[in-house]
Amino acid sequence: MKYLVHICRLLVGGLFIFSGLIKLNDPLGFSYKLQEYFSSEVLNLPSLDPYALGISVFVVVLEVVLGVFLLIGYKRKFTIWMLLGMIVFFTFLTFYAAYFEVVKDCGCFGDFLPLKPWKSFTKDLILLILILVLVAGIKHIKPIFGKFPTTILALLGFIGSLWFGYHVLMHLPTWDFRAYAVGKNIAEGMVVPDDAQKAVQEYTWTFNVGGENLEYVTDGSYPTVDGEYVSVETKILIEGYDPPVKDFSIETDDEDFTTKFLAEDHLIMVVAYNLEKANEQGLKNIKKVTDKAIENGYTVIGLSSSGDEDKQYAKEKYGFGFDFYLCDEKALKTVVRSNPGILKLEKGTVMQKEHFNDAEEIDLPKVERKPEPVVIISTAYFVNEEEVTKDEVEAIDPETIESMNVIKEGSELEILNSMTSSNYTELIKITLKEE
Repeated sequence: MKYLVHICRLLVGGLFIFSGLIKLNDPLGFSYKLQEYFSSEVLNLPSLDPYALGISVFVVVLEVVLGVFLLIGYKRKFTIWMLLGMIVFFTFLTFYAAYFEVVKDCGCFGDFLPLKPWKSFTKDLILLILILVLVAGIKHIKPIFGKFPTTILALLGFIGSLWFGYHVLMHLPTWDFRAYAVGKNIAEGMVVPDDAQKAVQEYTWTFNVGGENLEYVTDGSYPTVDGEYVSVETKILIEGYDPPVKDFSIETDDEDFTTKFLAEDHLIMVVAYNLEKANEQGLKNIKKVTDKAIENGYTVIGLSSSGDEDKQYAKEKYGFGFDFYLCDEKALKTVVRSNPGILKLEKGTVMQKEHFNDAEEIDLPKVERKPEPVVIISTAYFVNEEEVTKDEVEAIDPETIESMNVIKEGSELEILNSMTSSNYTELIKITLKEE
């Protein structure tokens, strides 16, 4: 029993420290995961949302500290019972998430090792068994050092955990496991390979046939049934390929600029997932850096999920010399754990990323700004399906025009260019009123 307890002690203590440090490296990310658990679709505890970050720091610091306490044998009764309480709670949470399929990733190991809820539940069950062994053999858990050194080590573990948590909140995670880490290419992360696994789903259709509800299973096609449709349920049999970069875009209400900006040689990207919640001093820091970036030849843009009014207000209040574009809030929270944050990109590759407290650390050597390409517009004119010249169009009495259609892209323009061996960039089609 004694040796079994020692093995369990090492496994539980080591795993709690490892799991806690992974989350302590990114407490803001763990707080987002807690908010997902607090949502109405999961635990329905939205009142806890404002306290998510505080709860996040408390939980992960406690996780690390309990792991340290267990390994050094400090306050064994307190430590063991706290470990048991935590693992019982985590086991319930992961079972709930798995059984009701309300959370896709438990968040136990952050972005380092995403775990499906059922796998996480299995892991927690194993830990629960190991901790129960510790409860049964608590008398075998003794300090590995004397009382004073053990107390000092326990105190250092607690202070070190608090300091590390504070440090990453005031700067950025020490280790970045996300798809927007320095060195990663955002555009490449959005690509789904041609040979990627496609999702395989099973559809269970329910029809009322002759007063009886019958089920029909297909791979998605609508079944041919002589009955009244009632409902359909889908089940994923095989998960499809999930690209690392999801829901990221650079757009306005009318146009998508993602490809354009990710192809820029020198791009500074300011990220503020919510401008109302953005740190005011942080925005002032960003202003100084972006002014220098513009002066040194960089293309500068902002990304936010806030509305147009908030974007315009921020631009006027802080005097930003760049425009904000629209992007999904969850994606922006993933890009950088700072509101606001700032990134330097070269052709879509993240070269540098900083918290607003470290915005001035962005390296901005002077670069040569590429001139905007001159687009020569070549227009083809058609009146009542007959090609005419621009002069002929200008001579038409506007009162005689029934409709006019301007085509700047699409198959019709492509076919015209192919048939005439031309390179028209737009097509104007005019229909005249019948006399």
